Amino acid sequence: MMRQELLAWAFAGTLICIPLAWLFAIYRRQRYSPPQFGLWVMAHLVVRILWRARLPELPEAIGGSAVVVCNHRSSIDPFFIQVCLDRPMHWMVAREYCEHPLFRWFLKQTEAIPVNRGGVDTASTKQAIRLAEAGGVVGMFPEGRINQSAEFMLPVRPGALLVALKARAPIVPCYIDGAPFAGTPWSPFFMTAQTCVTFGKPVDLSAFYDREHDKKWSGEKMLEIMTQIADLAHVPDANLRLAGRHWKPTEDELRDSAANGNE
Repeated sequence: MMRQELLAWAFAGTLICIPLAWLFAIYRRQRYSPPQFGLWVMAHLVVRILWRARLPELPEAIGGSAVVVCNHRSSIDPFFIQVCLDRPMHWMVAREYCEHPLFRWFLKQTEAIPVNRGGVDTASTKQAIRLAEAGGVVGMFPEGRINQSAEFMLPVRPGALLVALKARAPIVPCYIDGAPFAGTPWSPFFMTAQTCVTFGKPVDLSAFYDREHDKKWSGEKMLEIMTQIADLAHVPDANLRLAGRHWKPTEDELRDSAANGNE
């Protein structure tokens, strides 16, 4: 009887040790802190099981400095790209979420960049440039907020292009299809989905480093990059447009956005 119990315990121990050893082997190959790795594993499970995401191989450019730009349909859009990386990715997130007791610890672990919701935030932009210059990957949503309209994309701003130019980093367009969202940041966790992530060809900006102050060219180039996202989505007639030189949300838009939990 004692022998059978020992064998049973040995078998149970083996069942526990094998997945732990597998996770440890993955952890050794990643560049996450222990808390970050724990969050990465949980995110991977949710992305794969609940949202049944199809994830592509990363473009080689994301192995170094890069600025990733993509459409924005859900509060959990960053999850789908982050789980593809072996290191933290820096996303710009509304400052009120970064300071909120419910989200503060999580967003600190993800190394998010706090940004003021209304208008230009020079400090956050400079932080994004420093992180990309140092070899990091910065994620940005050119639409500036979650798109809940019938349009393919909301009007975009060229901030991501300027960050990439100053950091001397390529821009990688990305399209996320089928991300779940029902109006609040936590709603996707109560929804199933079938999400697909597609990366486009990295945009080498090295020939344009001297044009970072050319506003007309910046707007045209940003629309050109957004067209690549539309091509990834197979939307040839997307109505892409710039938000305007001095774009800033109205007070009504800010109230509606806060009420809906939009980023």
